[in-house]
Amino acid sequence: MSNILVVAPHPDDETFGCGGTILKHIKSGDKVYWAIVTSMKEELGFSKEIISRRESEISAVAQEYKFEKVFKLGFPTTLLDKIPIKDLVKKLSECIVESKCDTMYIPNYGDIHSDHRTVSEVAMSCTKWFRHEKIKKVYAYETLSETEFGINNSIGTFNPNVFVNIEEYLEKKLSIISIFKSEVGEAPFPRSVDVVKGLSVFRGGASGYKNAEAFMLLKERLD
Repeated sequence: MSNILVVAPHPDDETFGCGGTILKHIKSGDKVYWAIVTSMKEELGFSKEIISRRESEISAVAQEYKFEKVFKLGFPTTLLDKIPIKDLVKKLSECIVESKCDTMYIPNYGDIHSDHRTVSEVAMSCTKWFRHEKIKKVYAYETLSETEFGINNSIGTFNPNVFVNIEEYLEKKLSIISIFKSEVGEAPFPRSVDVVKGLSVFRGGASGYKNAEAFMLLKERLD
């Protein structure tokens, strides 16, 4: 049994990026923890109604997955690059210690959203063996509407080398995605059911499965 920590810059990134894999981990008996790095705040222009709706969505999604725990770090959304790195590292490290995670899923460094890049950098800082020796594997997931719009250069390009068969879990993943009503649109909008299905078929075609999720293995320590 493994302890898994899924780090999401924003609630919904985890489901678009690795929802099927999360469900697979949980079915196999692994303990999965969800760390949400940012939150909406009134001082950033979000209404009480929107904030309340998002909190309800988070609760509903957590119930569907049956996470061991949801960590809400509470940093301001879209402004992570303005927060001192040491503050972010401290908060995420607390999640790592409490979850006793040996495996982490984090956003791709090359994503176009600055929050994603910051979280990726912070998470990798936390995986130094002398900080958290329990961590054995770190994967980067792809996030529709962020990863594919990243600048294609030698640093941060998403080149998957791990593929997970999610055929059994695709419909449940799509059902959970539908909970995030404000984030889902109609194709060709990237965060649509059709595009999510299409990506799973594309990744499956690259790996011999009907539907798959793709990851980059960033780090692995073998005892």
